[in-house]
Amino acid sequence: MKVGIVAGEASGDLLGAHLVNALKNRVPGIEFVGVGGPKMQAAGVHSLFPMETLAVRGYVEVLRHYREIIGIRRKLHRHFVDNPPDVFIGVDAPDFNLDLEMGLKKRGIPTVHYVSPSIWAWRGERIRKIARAVSHVLTLFPFEKKIYDGAGIPVTYVGHPSADIAPEHPDRKAAREQLKLPPGATVIAMLPGSRQSELHYMAKLFVQTARMIVAVNPNVQFLVPLVSRETRNMFEAEIYRSKCGDLPLTVLFGHAHTAMVAADAALVASGTATLEAALLKCPMVITYKMSPLTWRMMQRKTYLPYVGLPNILEGRFIVPELLQDDATPENLSQAMLNLVSDKLVREKLTRTFSGLHLQLKQNTAERAVDAILPLLV
Repeated sequence: MKVGIVAGEASGDLLGAHLVNALKNRVPGIEFVGVGGPKMQAAGVHSLFPMETLAVRGYVEVLRHYREIIGIRRKLHRHFVDNPPDVFIGVDAPDFNLDLEMGLKKRGIPTVHYVSPSIWAWRGERIRKIARAVSHVLTLFPFEKKIYDGAGIPVTYVGHPSADIAPEHPDRKAAREQLKLPPGATVIAMLPGSRQSELHYMAKLFVQTARMIVAVNPNVQFLVPLVSRETRNMFEAEIYRSKCGDLPLTVLFGHAHTAMVAADAALVASGTATLEAALLKCPMVITYKMSPLTWRMMQRKTYLPYVGLPNILEGRFIVPELLQDDATPENLSQAMLNLVSDKLVREKLTRTFSGLHLQLKQNTAERAVDAILPLLV
């Protein structure tokens, strides 16, 4: 039995790896081929192309890599047509995967899309395309199921795997000891994104924000976990360009969860990391920058007043969002200083995050396998 599977970024790599392992436990001898990162490959996925090639966000950024990305999709389509899998699973990356799924579904290959596109936040018209492209949708958030039920699209709410993994009561003391942090320091985790295209806009912003925070609070220690050698090099190059080599800042290769558990608060680029911070009970400020043209185009299609997943799930602003023109070192440093100095606010956020955690904890991988197995028969 063979499964085609494609993920396009670090968060999808984590989701895909959990699903692959769960399917292997239930279906002995099952094979996986497609595109995956280090976690999926370690789980046994044969990756035909580097996942980093697909990890591009935003209209302008995609245009720069358009030919390469379209070329990969065509080659994947041809591979799966010539070597049909029993089912194809697209893990997130909807702009890439939905077109691939549509082509494969027309060829009679069952298709599953794992992680609903954000049709509730922007580009709601995509639901018509989803209906043509997928045999089944697996959603991570409970409110999404009603949308697909209303459109007549087969759907299963499976919860979020990060909620299954994250400890309900993180051990901050142990995390600080593991990272050898000085006793009594104010610890701030900084997560500027997992894509190179994100670091292009975020690296300088985060470095300058750190410099302004230190000017007010010299007792701060920064942790910057990055997922690849390329993003780490980009961030370290910005430290050098900004002449900030003396910042009390530790760049980590991975260890994002440990950094967030250890931190008093985090500055987080909008995306999956905001949910992970919430599940790890880490108070945060959310930020994001992209090309001005991409920002203007996205704003015209946006429905919600917030972009951070904790705010979306709560249906209200529970953590600050400083985006695009508002994302300045002055604004971000002030927001972070306010957060780390207000213990009552951090404790209230921790209680709210605990409620979100329990809502999303659903034994996700097993629920996803239960939904996929009927398509394999």
